[in-house]
Amino acid sequence: MLLTGGCEAVPYTETEPGLPLPGLTDAEVESFASGQALFNRPFTPDEGLGPLFNQDRCSSCHDLPTSGGHGAEPVTKVSRFDPIEGCSTLADAGGDLLQQVVIESARALGLGPERVPEGATAIADMRAPAVFGLGLVAEISEEEILSRADPDDIDGDGISGRPNLNEDGRAGRFGRKAQHTTLGGFIEEAIRLEMGITTPGHPLEESVNGQALPDGADTVAEPELDDETLALLVDYIRFLAPPARLLPDDPVARADVEEGENVFRFMGCDGCHTPFFTTAASGSSALDRKRFRLYSDLLLHDMGPELANTCTPGTTPSEWKTARLVGLGHRAEFLHDGRAQSLSEAIMLHGGEAAASRDVFRRLNEEARSQLIAFLLSL
Repeated sequence: MLLTGGCEAVPYTETEPGLPLPGLTDAEVESFASGQALFNRPFTPDEGLGPLFNQDRCSSCHDLPTSGGHGAEPVTKVSRFDPIEGCSTLADAGGDLLQQVVIESARALGLGPERVPEGATAIADMRAPAVFGLGLVAEISEEEILSRADPDDIDGDGISGRPNLNEDGRAGRFGRKAQHTTLGGFIEEAIRLEMGITTPGHPLEESVNGQALPDGADTVAEPELDDETLALLVDYIRFLAPPARLLPDDPVARADVEEGENVFRFMGCDGCHTPFFTTAASGSSALDRKRFRLYSDLLLHDMGPELANTCTPGTTPSEWKTARLVGLGHRAEFLHDGRAQSLSEAIMLHGGEAAASRDVFRRLNEEARSQLIAFLLSL
């Protein structure tokens, strides 16, 4: 796919799903391949899996349409929100991600799956998003993200996106609530919480609903994953390319896709779903000043009560990072919890800052709706 810029056509960085970025060095290709093998293989209790976990390999949650894609296996997240006290991830009760599988030796000691803790005000079965192209997202400059924020809606367009800033003032860009500022931190947390494998940054096993593990439940020395192995997993995702568009060959169908893009802009969807970014200068030539499609501004937006459920510190239940639309054509269910079985249903559930766009969609004729859906499925 080409973007006309000035007198030249600038290609987007993208490939078939699951392939590495173009232009990697031999050393980067080797790291990608080694990390991919780790991503796709099961870990065992002897390597630190558990004592409680959800899946034994990364690709169990990221396998559609191929390794690195989205997942159909839900995980249960919980939280508590109070309008005055804000959001709690229920750390004292075991945290916001419930671990449902128990290794045999721990089950023999009486451990069972985690339960929804008392005090939770929200429970959600979340679907894992694809991790294609996240290395490019990591290379977007902080200034580029912040330039799109308008928390007080100064321009009066009804959109008040804001960054999720960490304690150092850096903008988050990974996770459904943009709660992670770095790709490494995002991946490390998934390994630790989803697979129960400790890391050098977090060498202590998670509690079970807030209760300490009984003696003998975990016999592997901490940390169970070393820095080198973690770095290979990060490199795999760092060098995983975004998926190419699914453009039809038929001229009439392609014309519908092109008209659907006009409908997308007419509805104002690009006010949050920013079509593309260009990375900043990078030490890797494959990531250096690359233009790529994203269809997200990486900011938090209030999506209204229909989509409100869990929260993270500093966010409300109805705030979500703008979902990336790239790869929609590979999905069969939509939204963070997979509740929508069609894109039309997903659009109709948009509220809050997206209510105006949703209302325009309601008024579209059948042809315009079909063209919009054709465009979205081409992404």
